[in-house]
Amino acid sequence: MVLTLGPRQGSQRHGLASRYPESAAPARPRLDREQRRAGGSSRQTLMETGFSADAGPCVVAGFARRCQLVSLPRPVPQPARYCLSFTAAGLRPELAAVIAAIHLEEGGDWARTKAAVLERNALQARSASTAKRLESELRQRLQHLNAPQIKLLAGGTSEERSAMAWLAVLKRNQIAADLTREVLLAKLSSLDPVLRRSDMAAFYEDCERDHPELAALATSSQQKLRSALLQMLRDAALLAGKAGKGGTLGTVQRPLLSPQVQKLLVSDDPAVLAGFLLQAPTKPARGRKPAASPQTTARPAPKPALRSAVKPAAKPAAKPAAEKAAPAQRAKP
Repeated sequence: MVLTLGPRQGSQRHGLASRYPESAAPARPRLDREQRRAGGSSRQTLMETGFSADAGPCVVAGFARRCQLVSLPRPVPQPARYCLSFTAAGLRPELAAVIAAIHLEEGGDWARTKAAVLERNALQARSASTAKRLESELRQRLQHLNAPQIKLLAGGTSEERSAMAWLAVLKRNQIAADLTREVLLAKLSSLDPVLRRSDMAAFYEDCERDHPELAALATSSQQKLRSALLQMLRDAALLAGKAGKGGTLGTVQRPLLSPQVQKLLVSDDPAVLAGFLLQAPTKPARGRKPAASPQTTARPAPKPALRSAVKPAAKPAAKPAAEKAAPAQRAKP
C-alpha cells in the first residue's frame, strides 16, 4: 500500500518548515451537504476495508493532506531452487556404505568422517579432486539420514544399501522426488509402465516454468543431468531395461524392499514411500471402528437341536391277529 501525500496546509503556523509557501498551497473547496454525505460514506468504507470506494484521492477527517491509497500486488512465493550437484556422483551405494561405516567408527562426527575418508582415500579415487568431489556429494546426502538408516546402509544387504542410498538422494535432491512421484508413480497408476522420452521431456518443461535454474543450464549440462537421473533410476531398480529405438527408455517397476527397509521408511516419513512407487498407508480415524463386512453382520445360523439323551418310551406290543379277529366275549354269570 502506497500513500501519496500532498503539501500540508498551515504547517508554518505550527512551527514546521514547509517546502511550499502558504500562498501556493491549494485552497480546500467548500463541500455542500450531498458531497459531505458522499465523503462520509467513503471515509466509512476506508475505515472498514482500508481502501477507498472511489479511485480518486480521499479526504480523511483530521488530516490536512490529501492521500491516495494504492494497492500493490503481493509477491508470489517462489519454490526452492533445485539442488543439481548430484551429477558429481551417481547413486554409488557401495561408496555410500563405506562413508556410513567410517561415520559409525568416528562416533557420528561428520567432520572427523570427512577427514578420515580423505586421509585413507577410502573411496579409491584416482585424484585428490575426484575424491573431494565424491566425498562432498555423498556425505551431504547421508547427512539427511537418521542413525538407524545409516546403520542399515553400512551393514545391510546390497538391496538395502541401494534403498538407503536412494532415500538419501530423495531427501537431498527434490527433482528426483518430483520425478518419481509425478511421472513414474503416475505411469504405474495409469497401467502404462513404459517410460518414454516424451514423458521426460514434458516433465522437464513443467519444471523449467517454476525453476529457471534448469532453463539457464547449457544444453550439454541439461543432457548430463537427464542422463544422471535415468542412471540413478536404474541403479535403484525403479527402471528396468534399456532405451529402445521407438523412444522408450525402459519399464517402470517397484523395487523389492525388505521388511526392515519398509519399517524405517514408515517410521521416518511415510511420504517418502512415493519415491519407491508405494502408497502411504492410511490410518483409520480415531474413535471409529472399521466397517464390518456383510458376512460378519449377518446373524449366525441357528444351531441344530441337540438330541435328547432319554430314549422315547417303547410302543405297546401289537396284539396277535387271532385276538383281533375274535370278538371279545364277556363271561356270563
